[in-house]
Amino acid sequence: MRTVDTAVLPMAAAIDALEEALRAGLDPEADPPRTIVEVGAGQVAFMPATSSHYAGVKLITVAPGNAERNLPRVQGVYLLLDEATLSPLALLDGAALTSLRTPAVSAVAVRHLSTVDSSRLLVFGTGPQAYGHVEAVRAVRPIAHVDVVGRRDGPIGDLVSWCRDAGLSASAAAPDAVARADIVCCCTTARVPLFDSALLPDHATVVAMGTHEPDAREVDAALVRRATTVVEARSAALREAGDVIQAGTVPLATLDELVRGEVTVAPDRPRLFKSTGMAWEDLVVAAAAYERR
Repeated sequence: MRTVDTAVLPMAAAIDALEEALRAGLDPEADPPRTIVEVGAGQVAFMPATSSHYAGVKLITVAPGNAERNLPRVQGVYLLLDEATLSPLALLDGAALTSLRTPAVSAVAVRHLSTVDSSRLLVFGTGPQAYGHVEAVRAVRPIAHVDVVGRRDGPIGDLVSWCRDAGLSASAAAPDAVARADIVCCCTTARVPLFDSALLPDHATVVAMGTHEPDAREVDAALVRRATTVVEARSAALREAGDVIQAGTVPLATLDELVRGEVTVAPDRPRLFKSTGMAWEDLVVAAAAYERR
C-alpha cells in the first residue's frame, strides 16, 4: 500500500476527472448516506463508495474547538481499495482530499451554470475552502477580481494578499458586494443566510458548500426558490442540505443531469449549486491521484 499526496493531482485535472466520471454514467444517487457520530469534541463521519475499478472510504473528523488549540477543524484519512479484491492500494490525507475535491465539484457546476465571461468572484469565508474555490473557479472562468467577505481582518487580508500574488485584483468587501458579483462562493460554517439574495444580479451563479445539516444554511429560501437550483443528488440534498430543506418544495436538477446537458439554465434568474459533499467525489479524485502516482 502506498501513501499518495493529493498534490500530484492539479485542480484542473480533478475537475476533469469528476466531469468525466459523471459523463461516463456515474450515478450519485447510488452513494450510501454518510454515517455521522456525534462525539464530545464534534463529529466523526464515515463515507464509503465504490466504482467499477475502485472502492474507498473516508474517515473524517470535525472538531470546532480545534481553532483554540491551533489545530485543523477538519482532519481525516482516506483508504483506497482495489474493487475486485478489496486489497488496500493507497492511503491519502482526508482533509487534503476534501480540500481538493470540494472546490473541484463546485467548478464542474460553475463551468455549466455561469456565464462564460464571468470575471468577478465574491468569496464568503477565509479558510482552506475559500482558497480552493478561488483556484477552482479560476480554472473554468476568466476571473479577474476577487472580493473577500469574512469575520476577521487578519485572515481576510491573508486571502486578499494571496489572490494578488496570484495575479488577481482583490479586496475586502461587505456582503452587499454580491450585487456586483458574477459568481459567489459560500465557504463558511454559517448556520443562517450570509446575504440578501434580492441583491443578486439575474446572471449570477452561487455555490453554497459549507454546510450539510438540515438546520444550517448559507443562502436564503428566496434564492433557492428563484434560482435554477442544482444539487449533487436529490436524496442527499433532501436529507442534508438545510438551504434546500428550509426552502420547502422546489424543483431540483442534479449535477449529472447538468453535465449531460439535460438542464435548462434560465438566463433571467440566478443559478445555485448546493453541495453537501458526497463519497463518490472522494473516490473519483483519490483514484485519479493514485493513477498519477
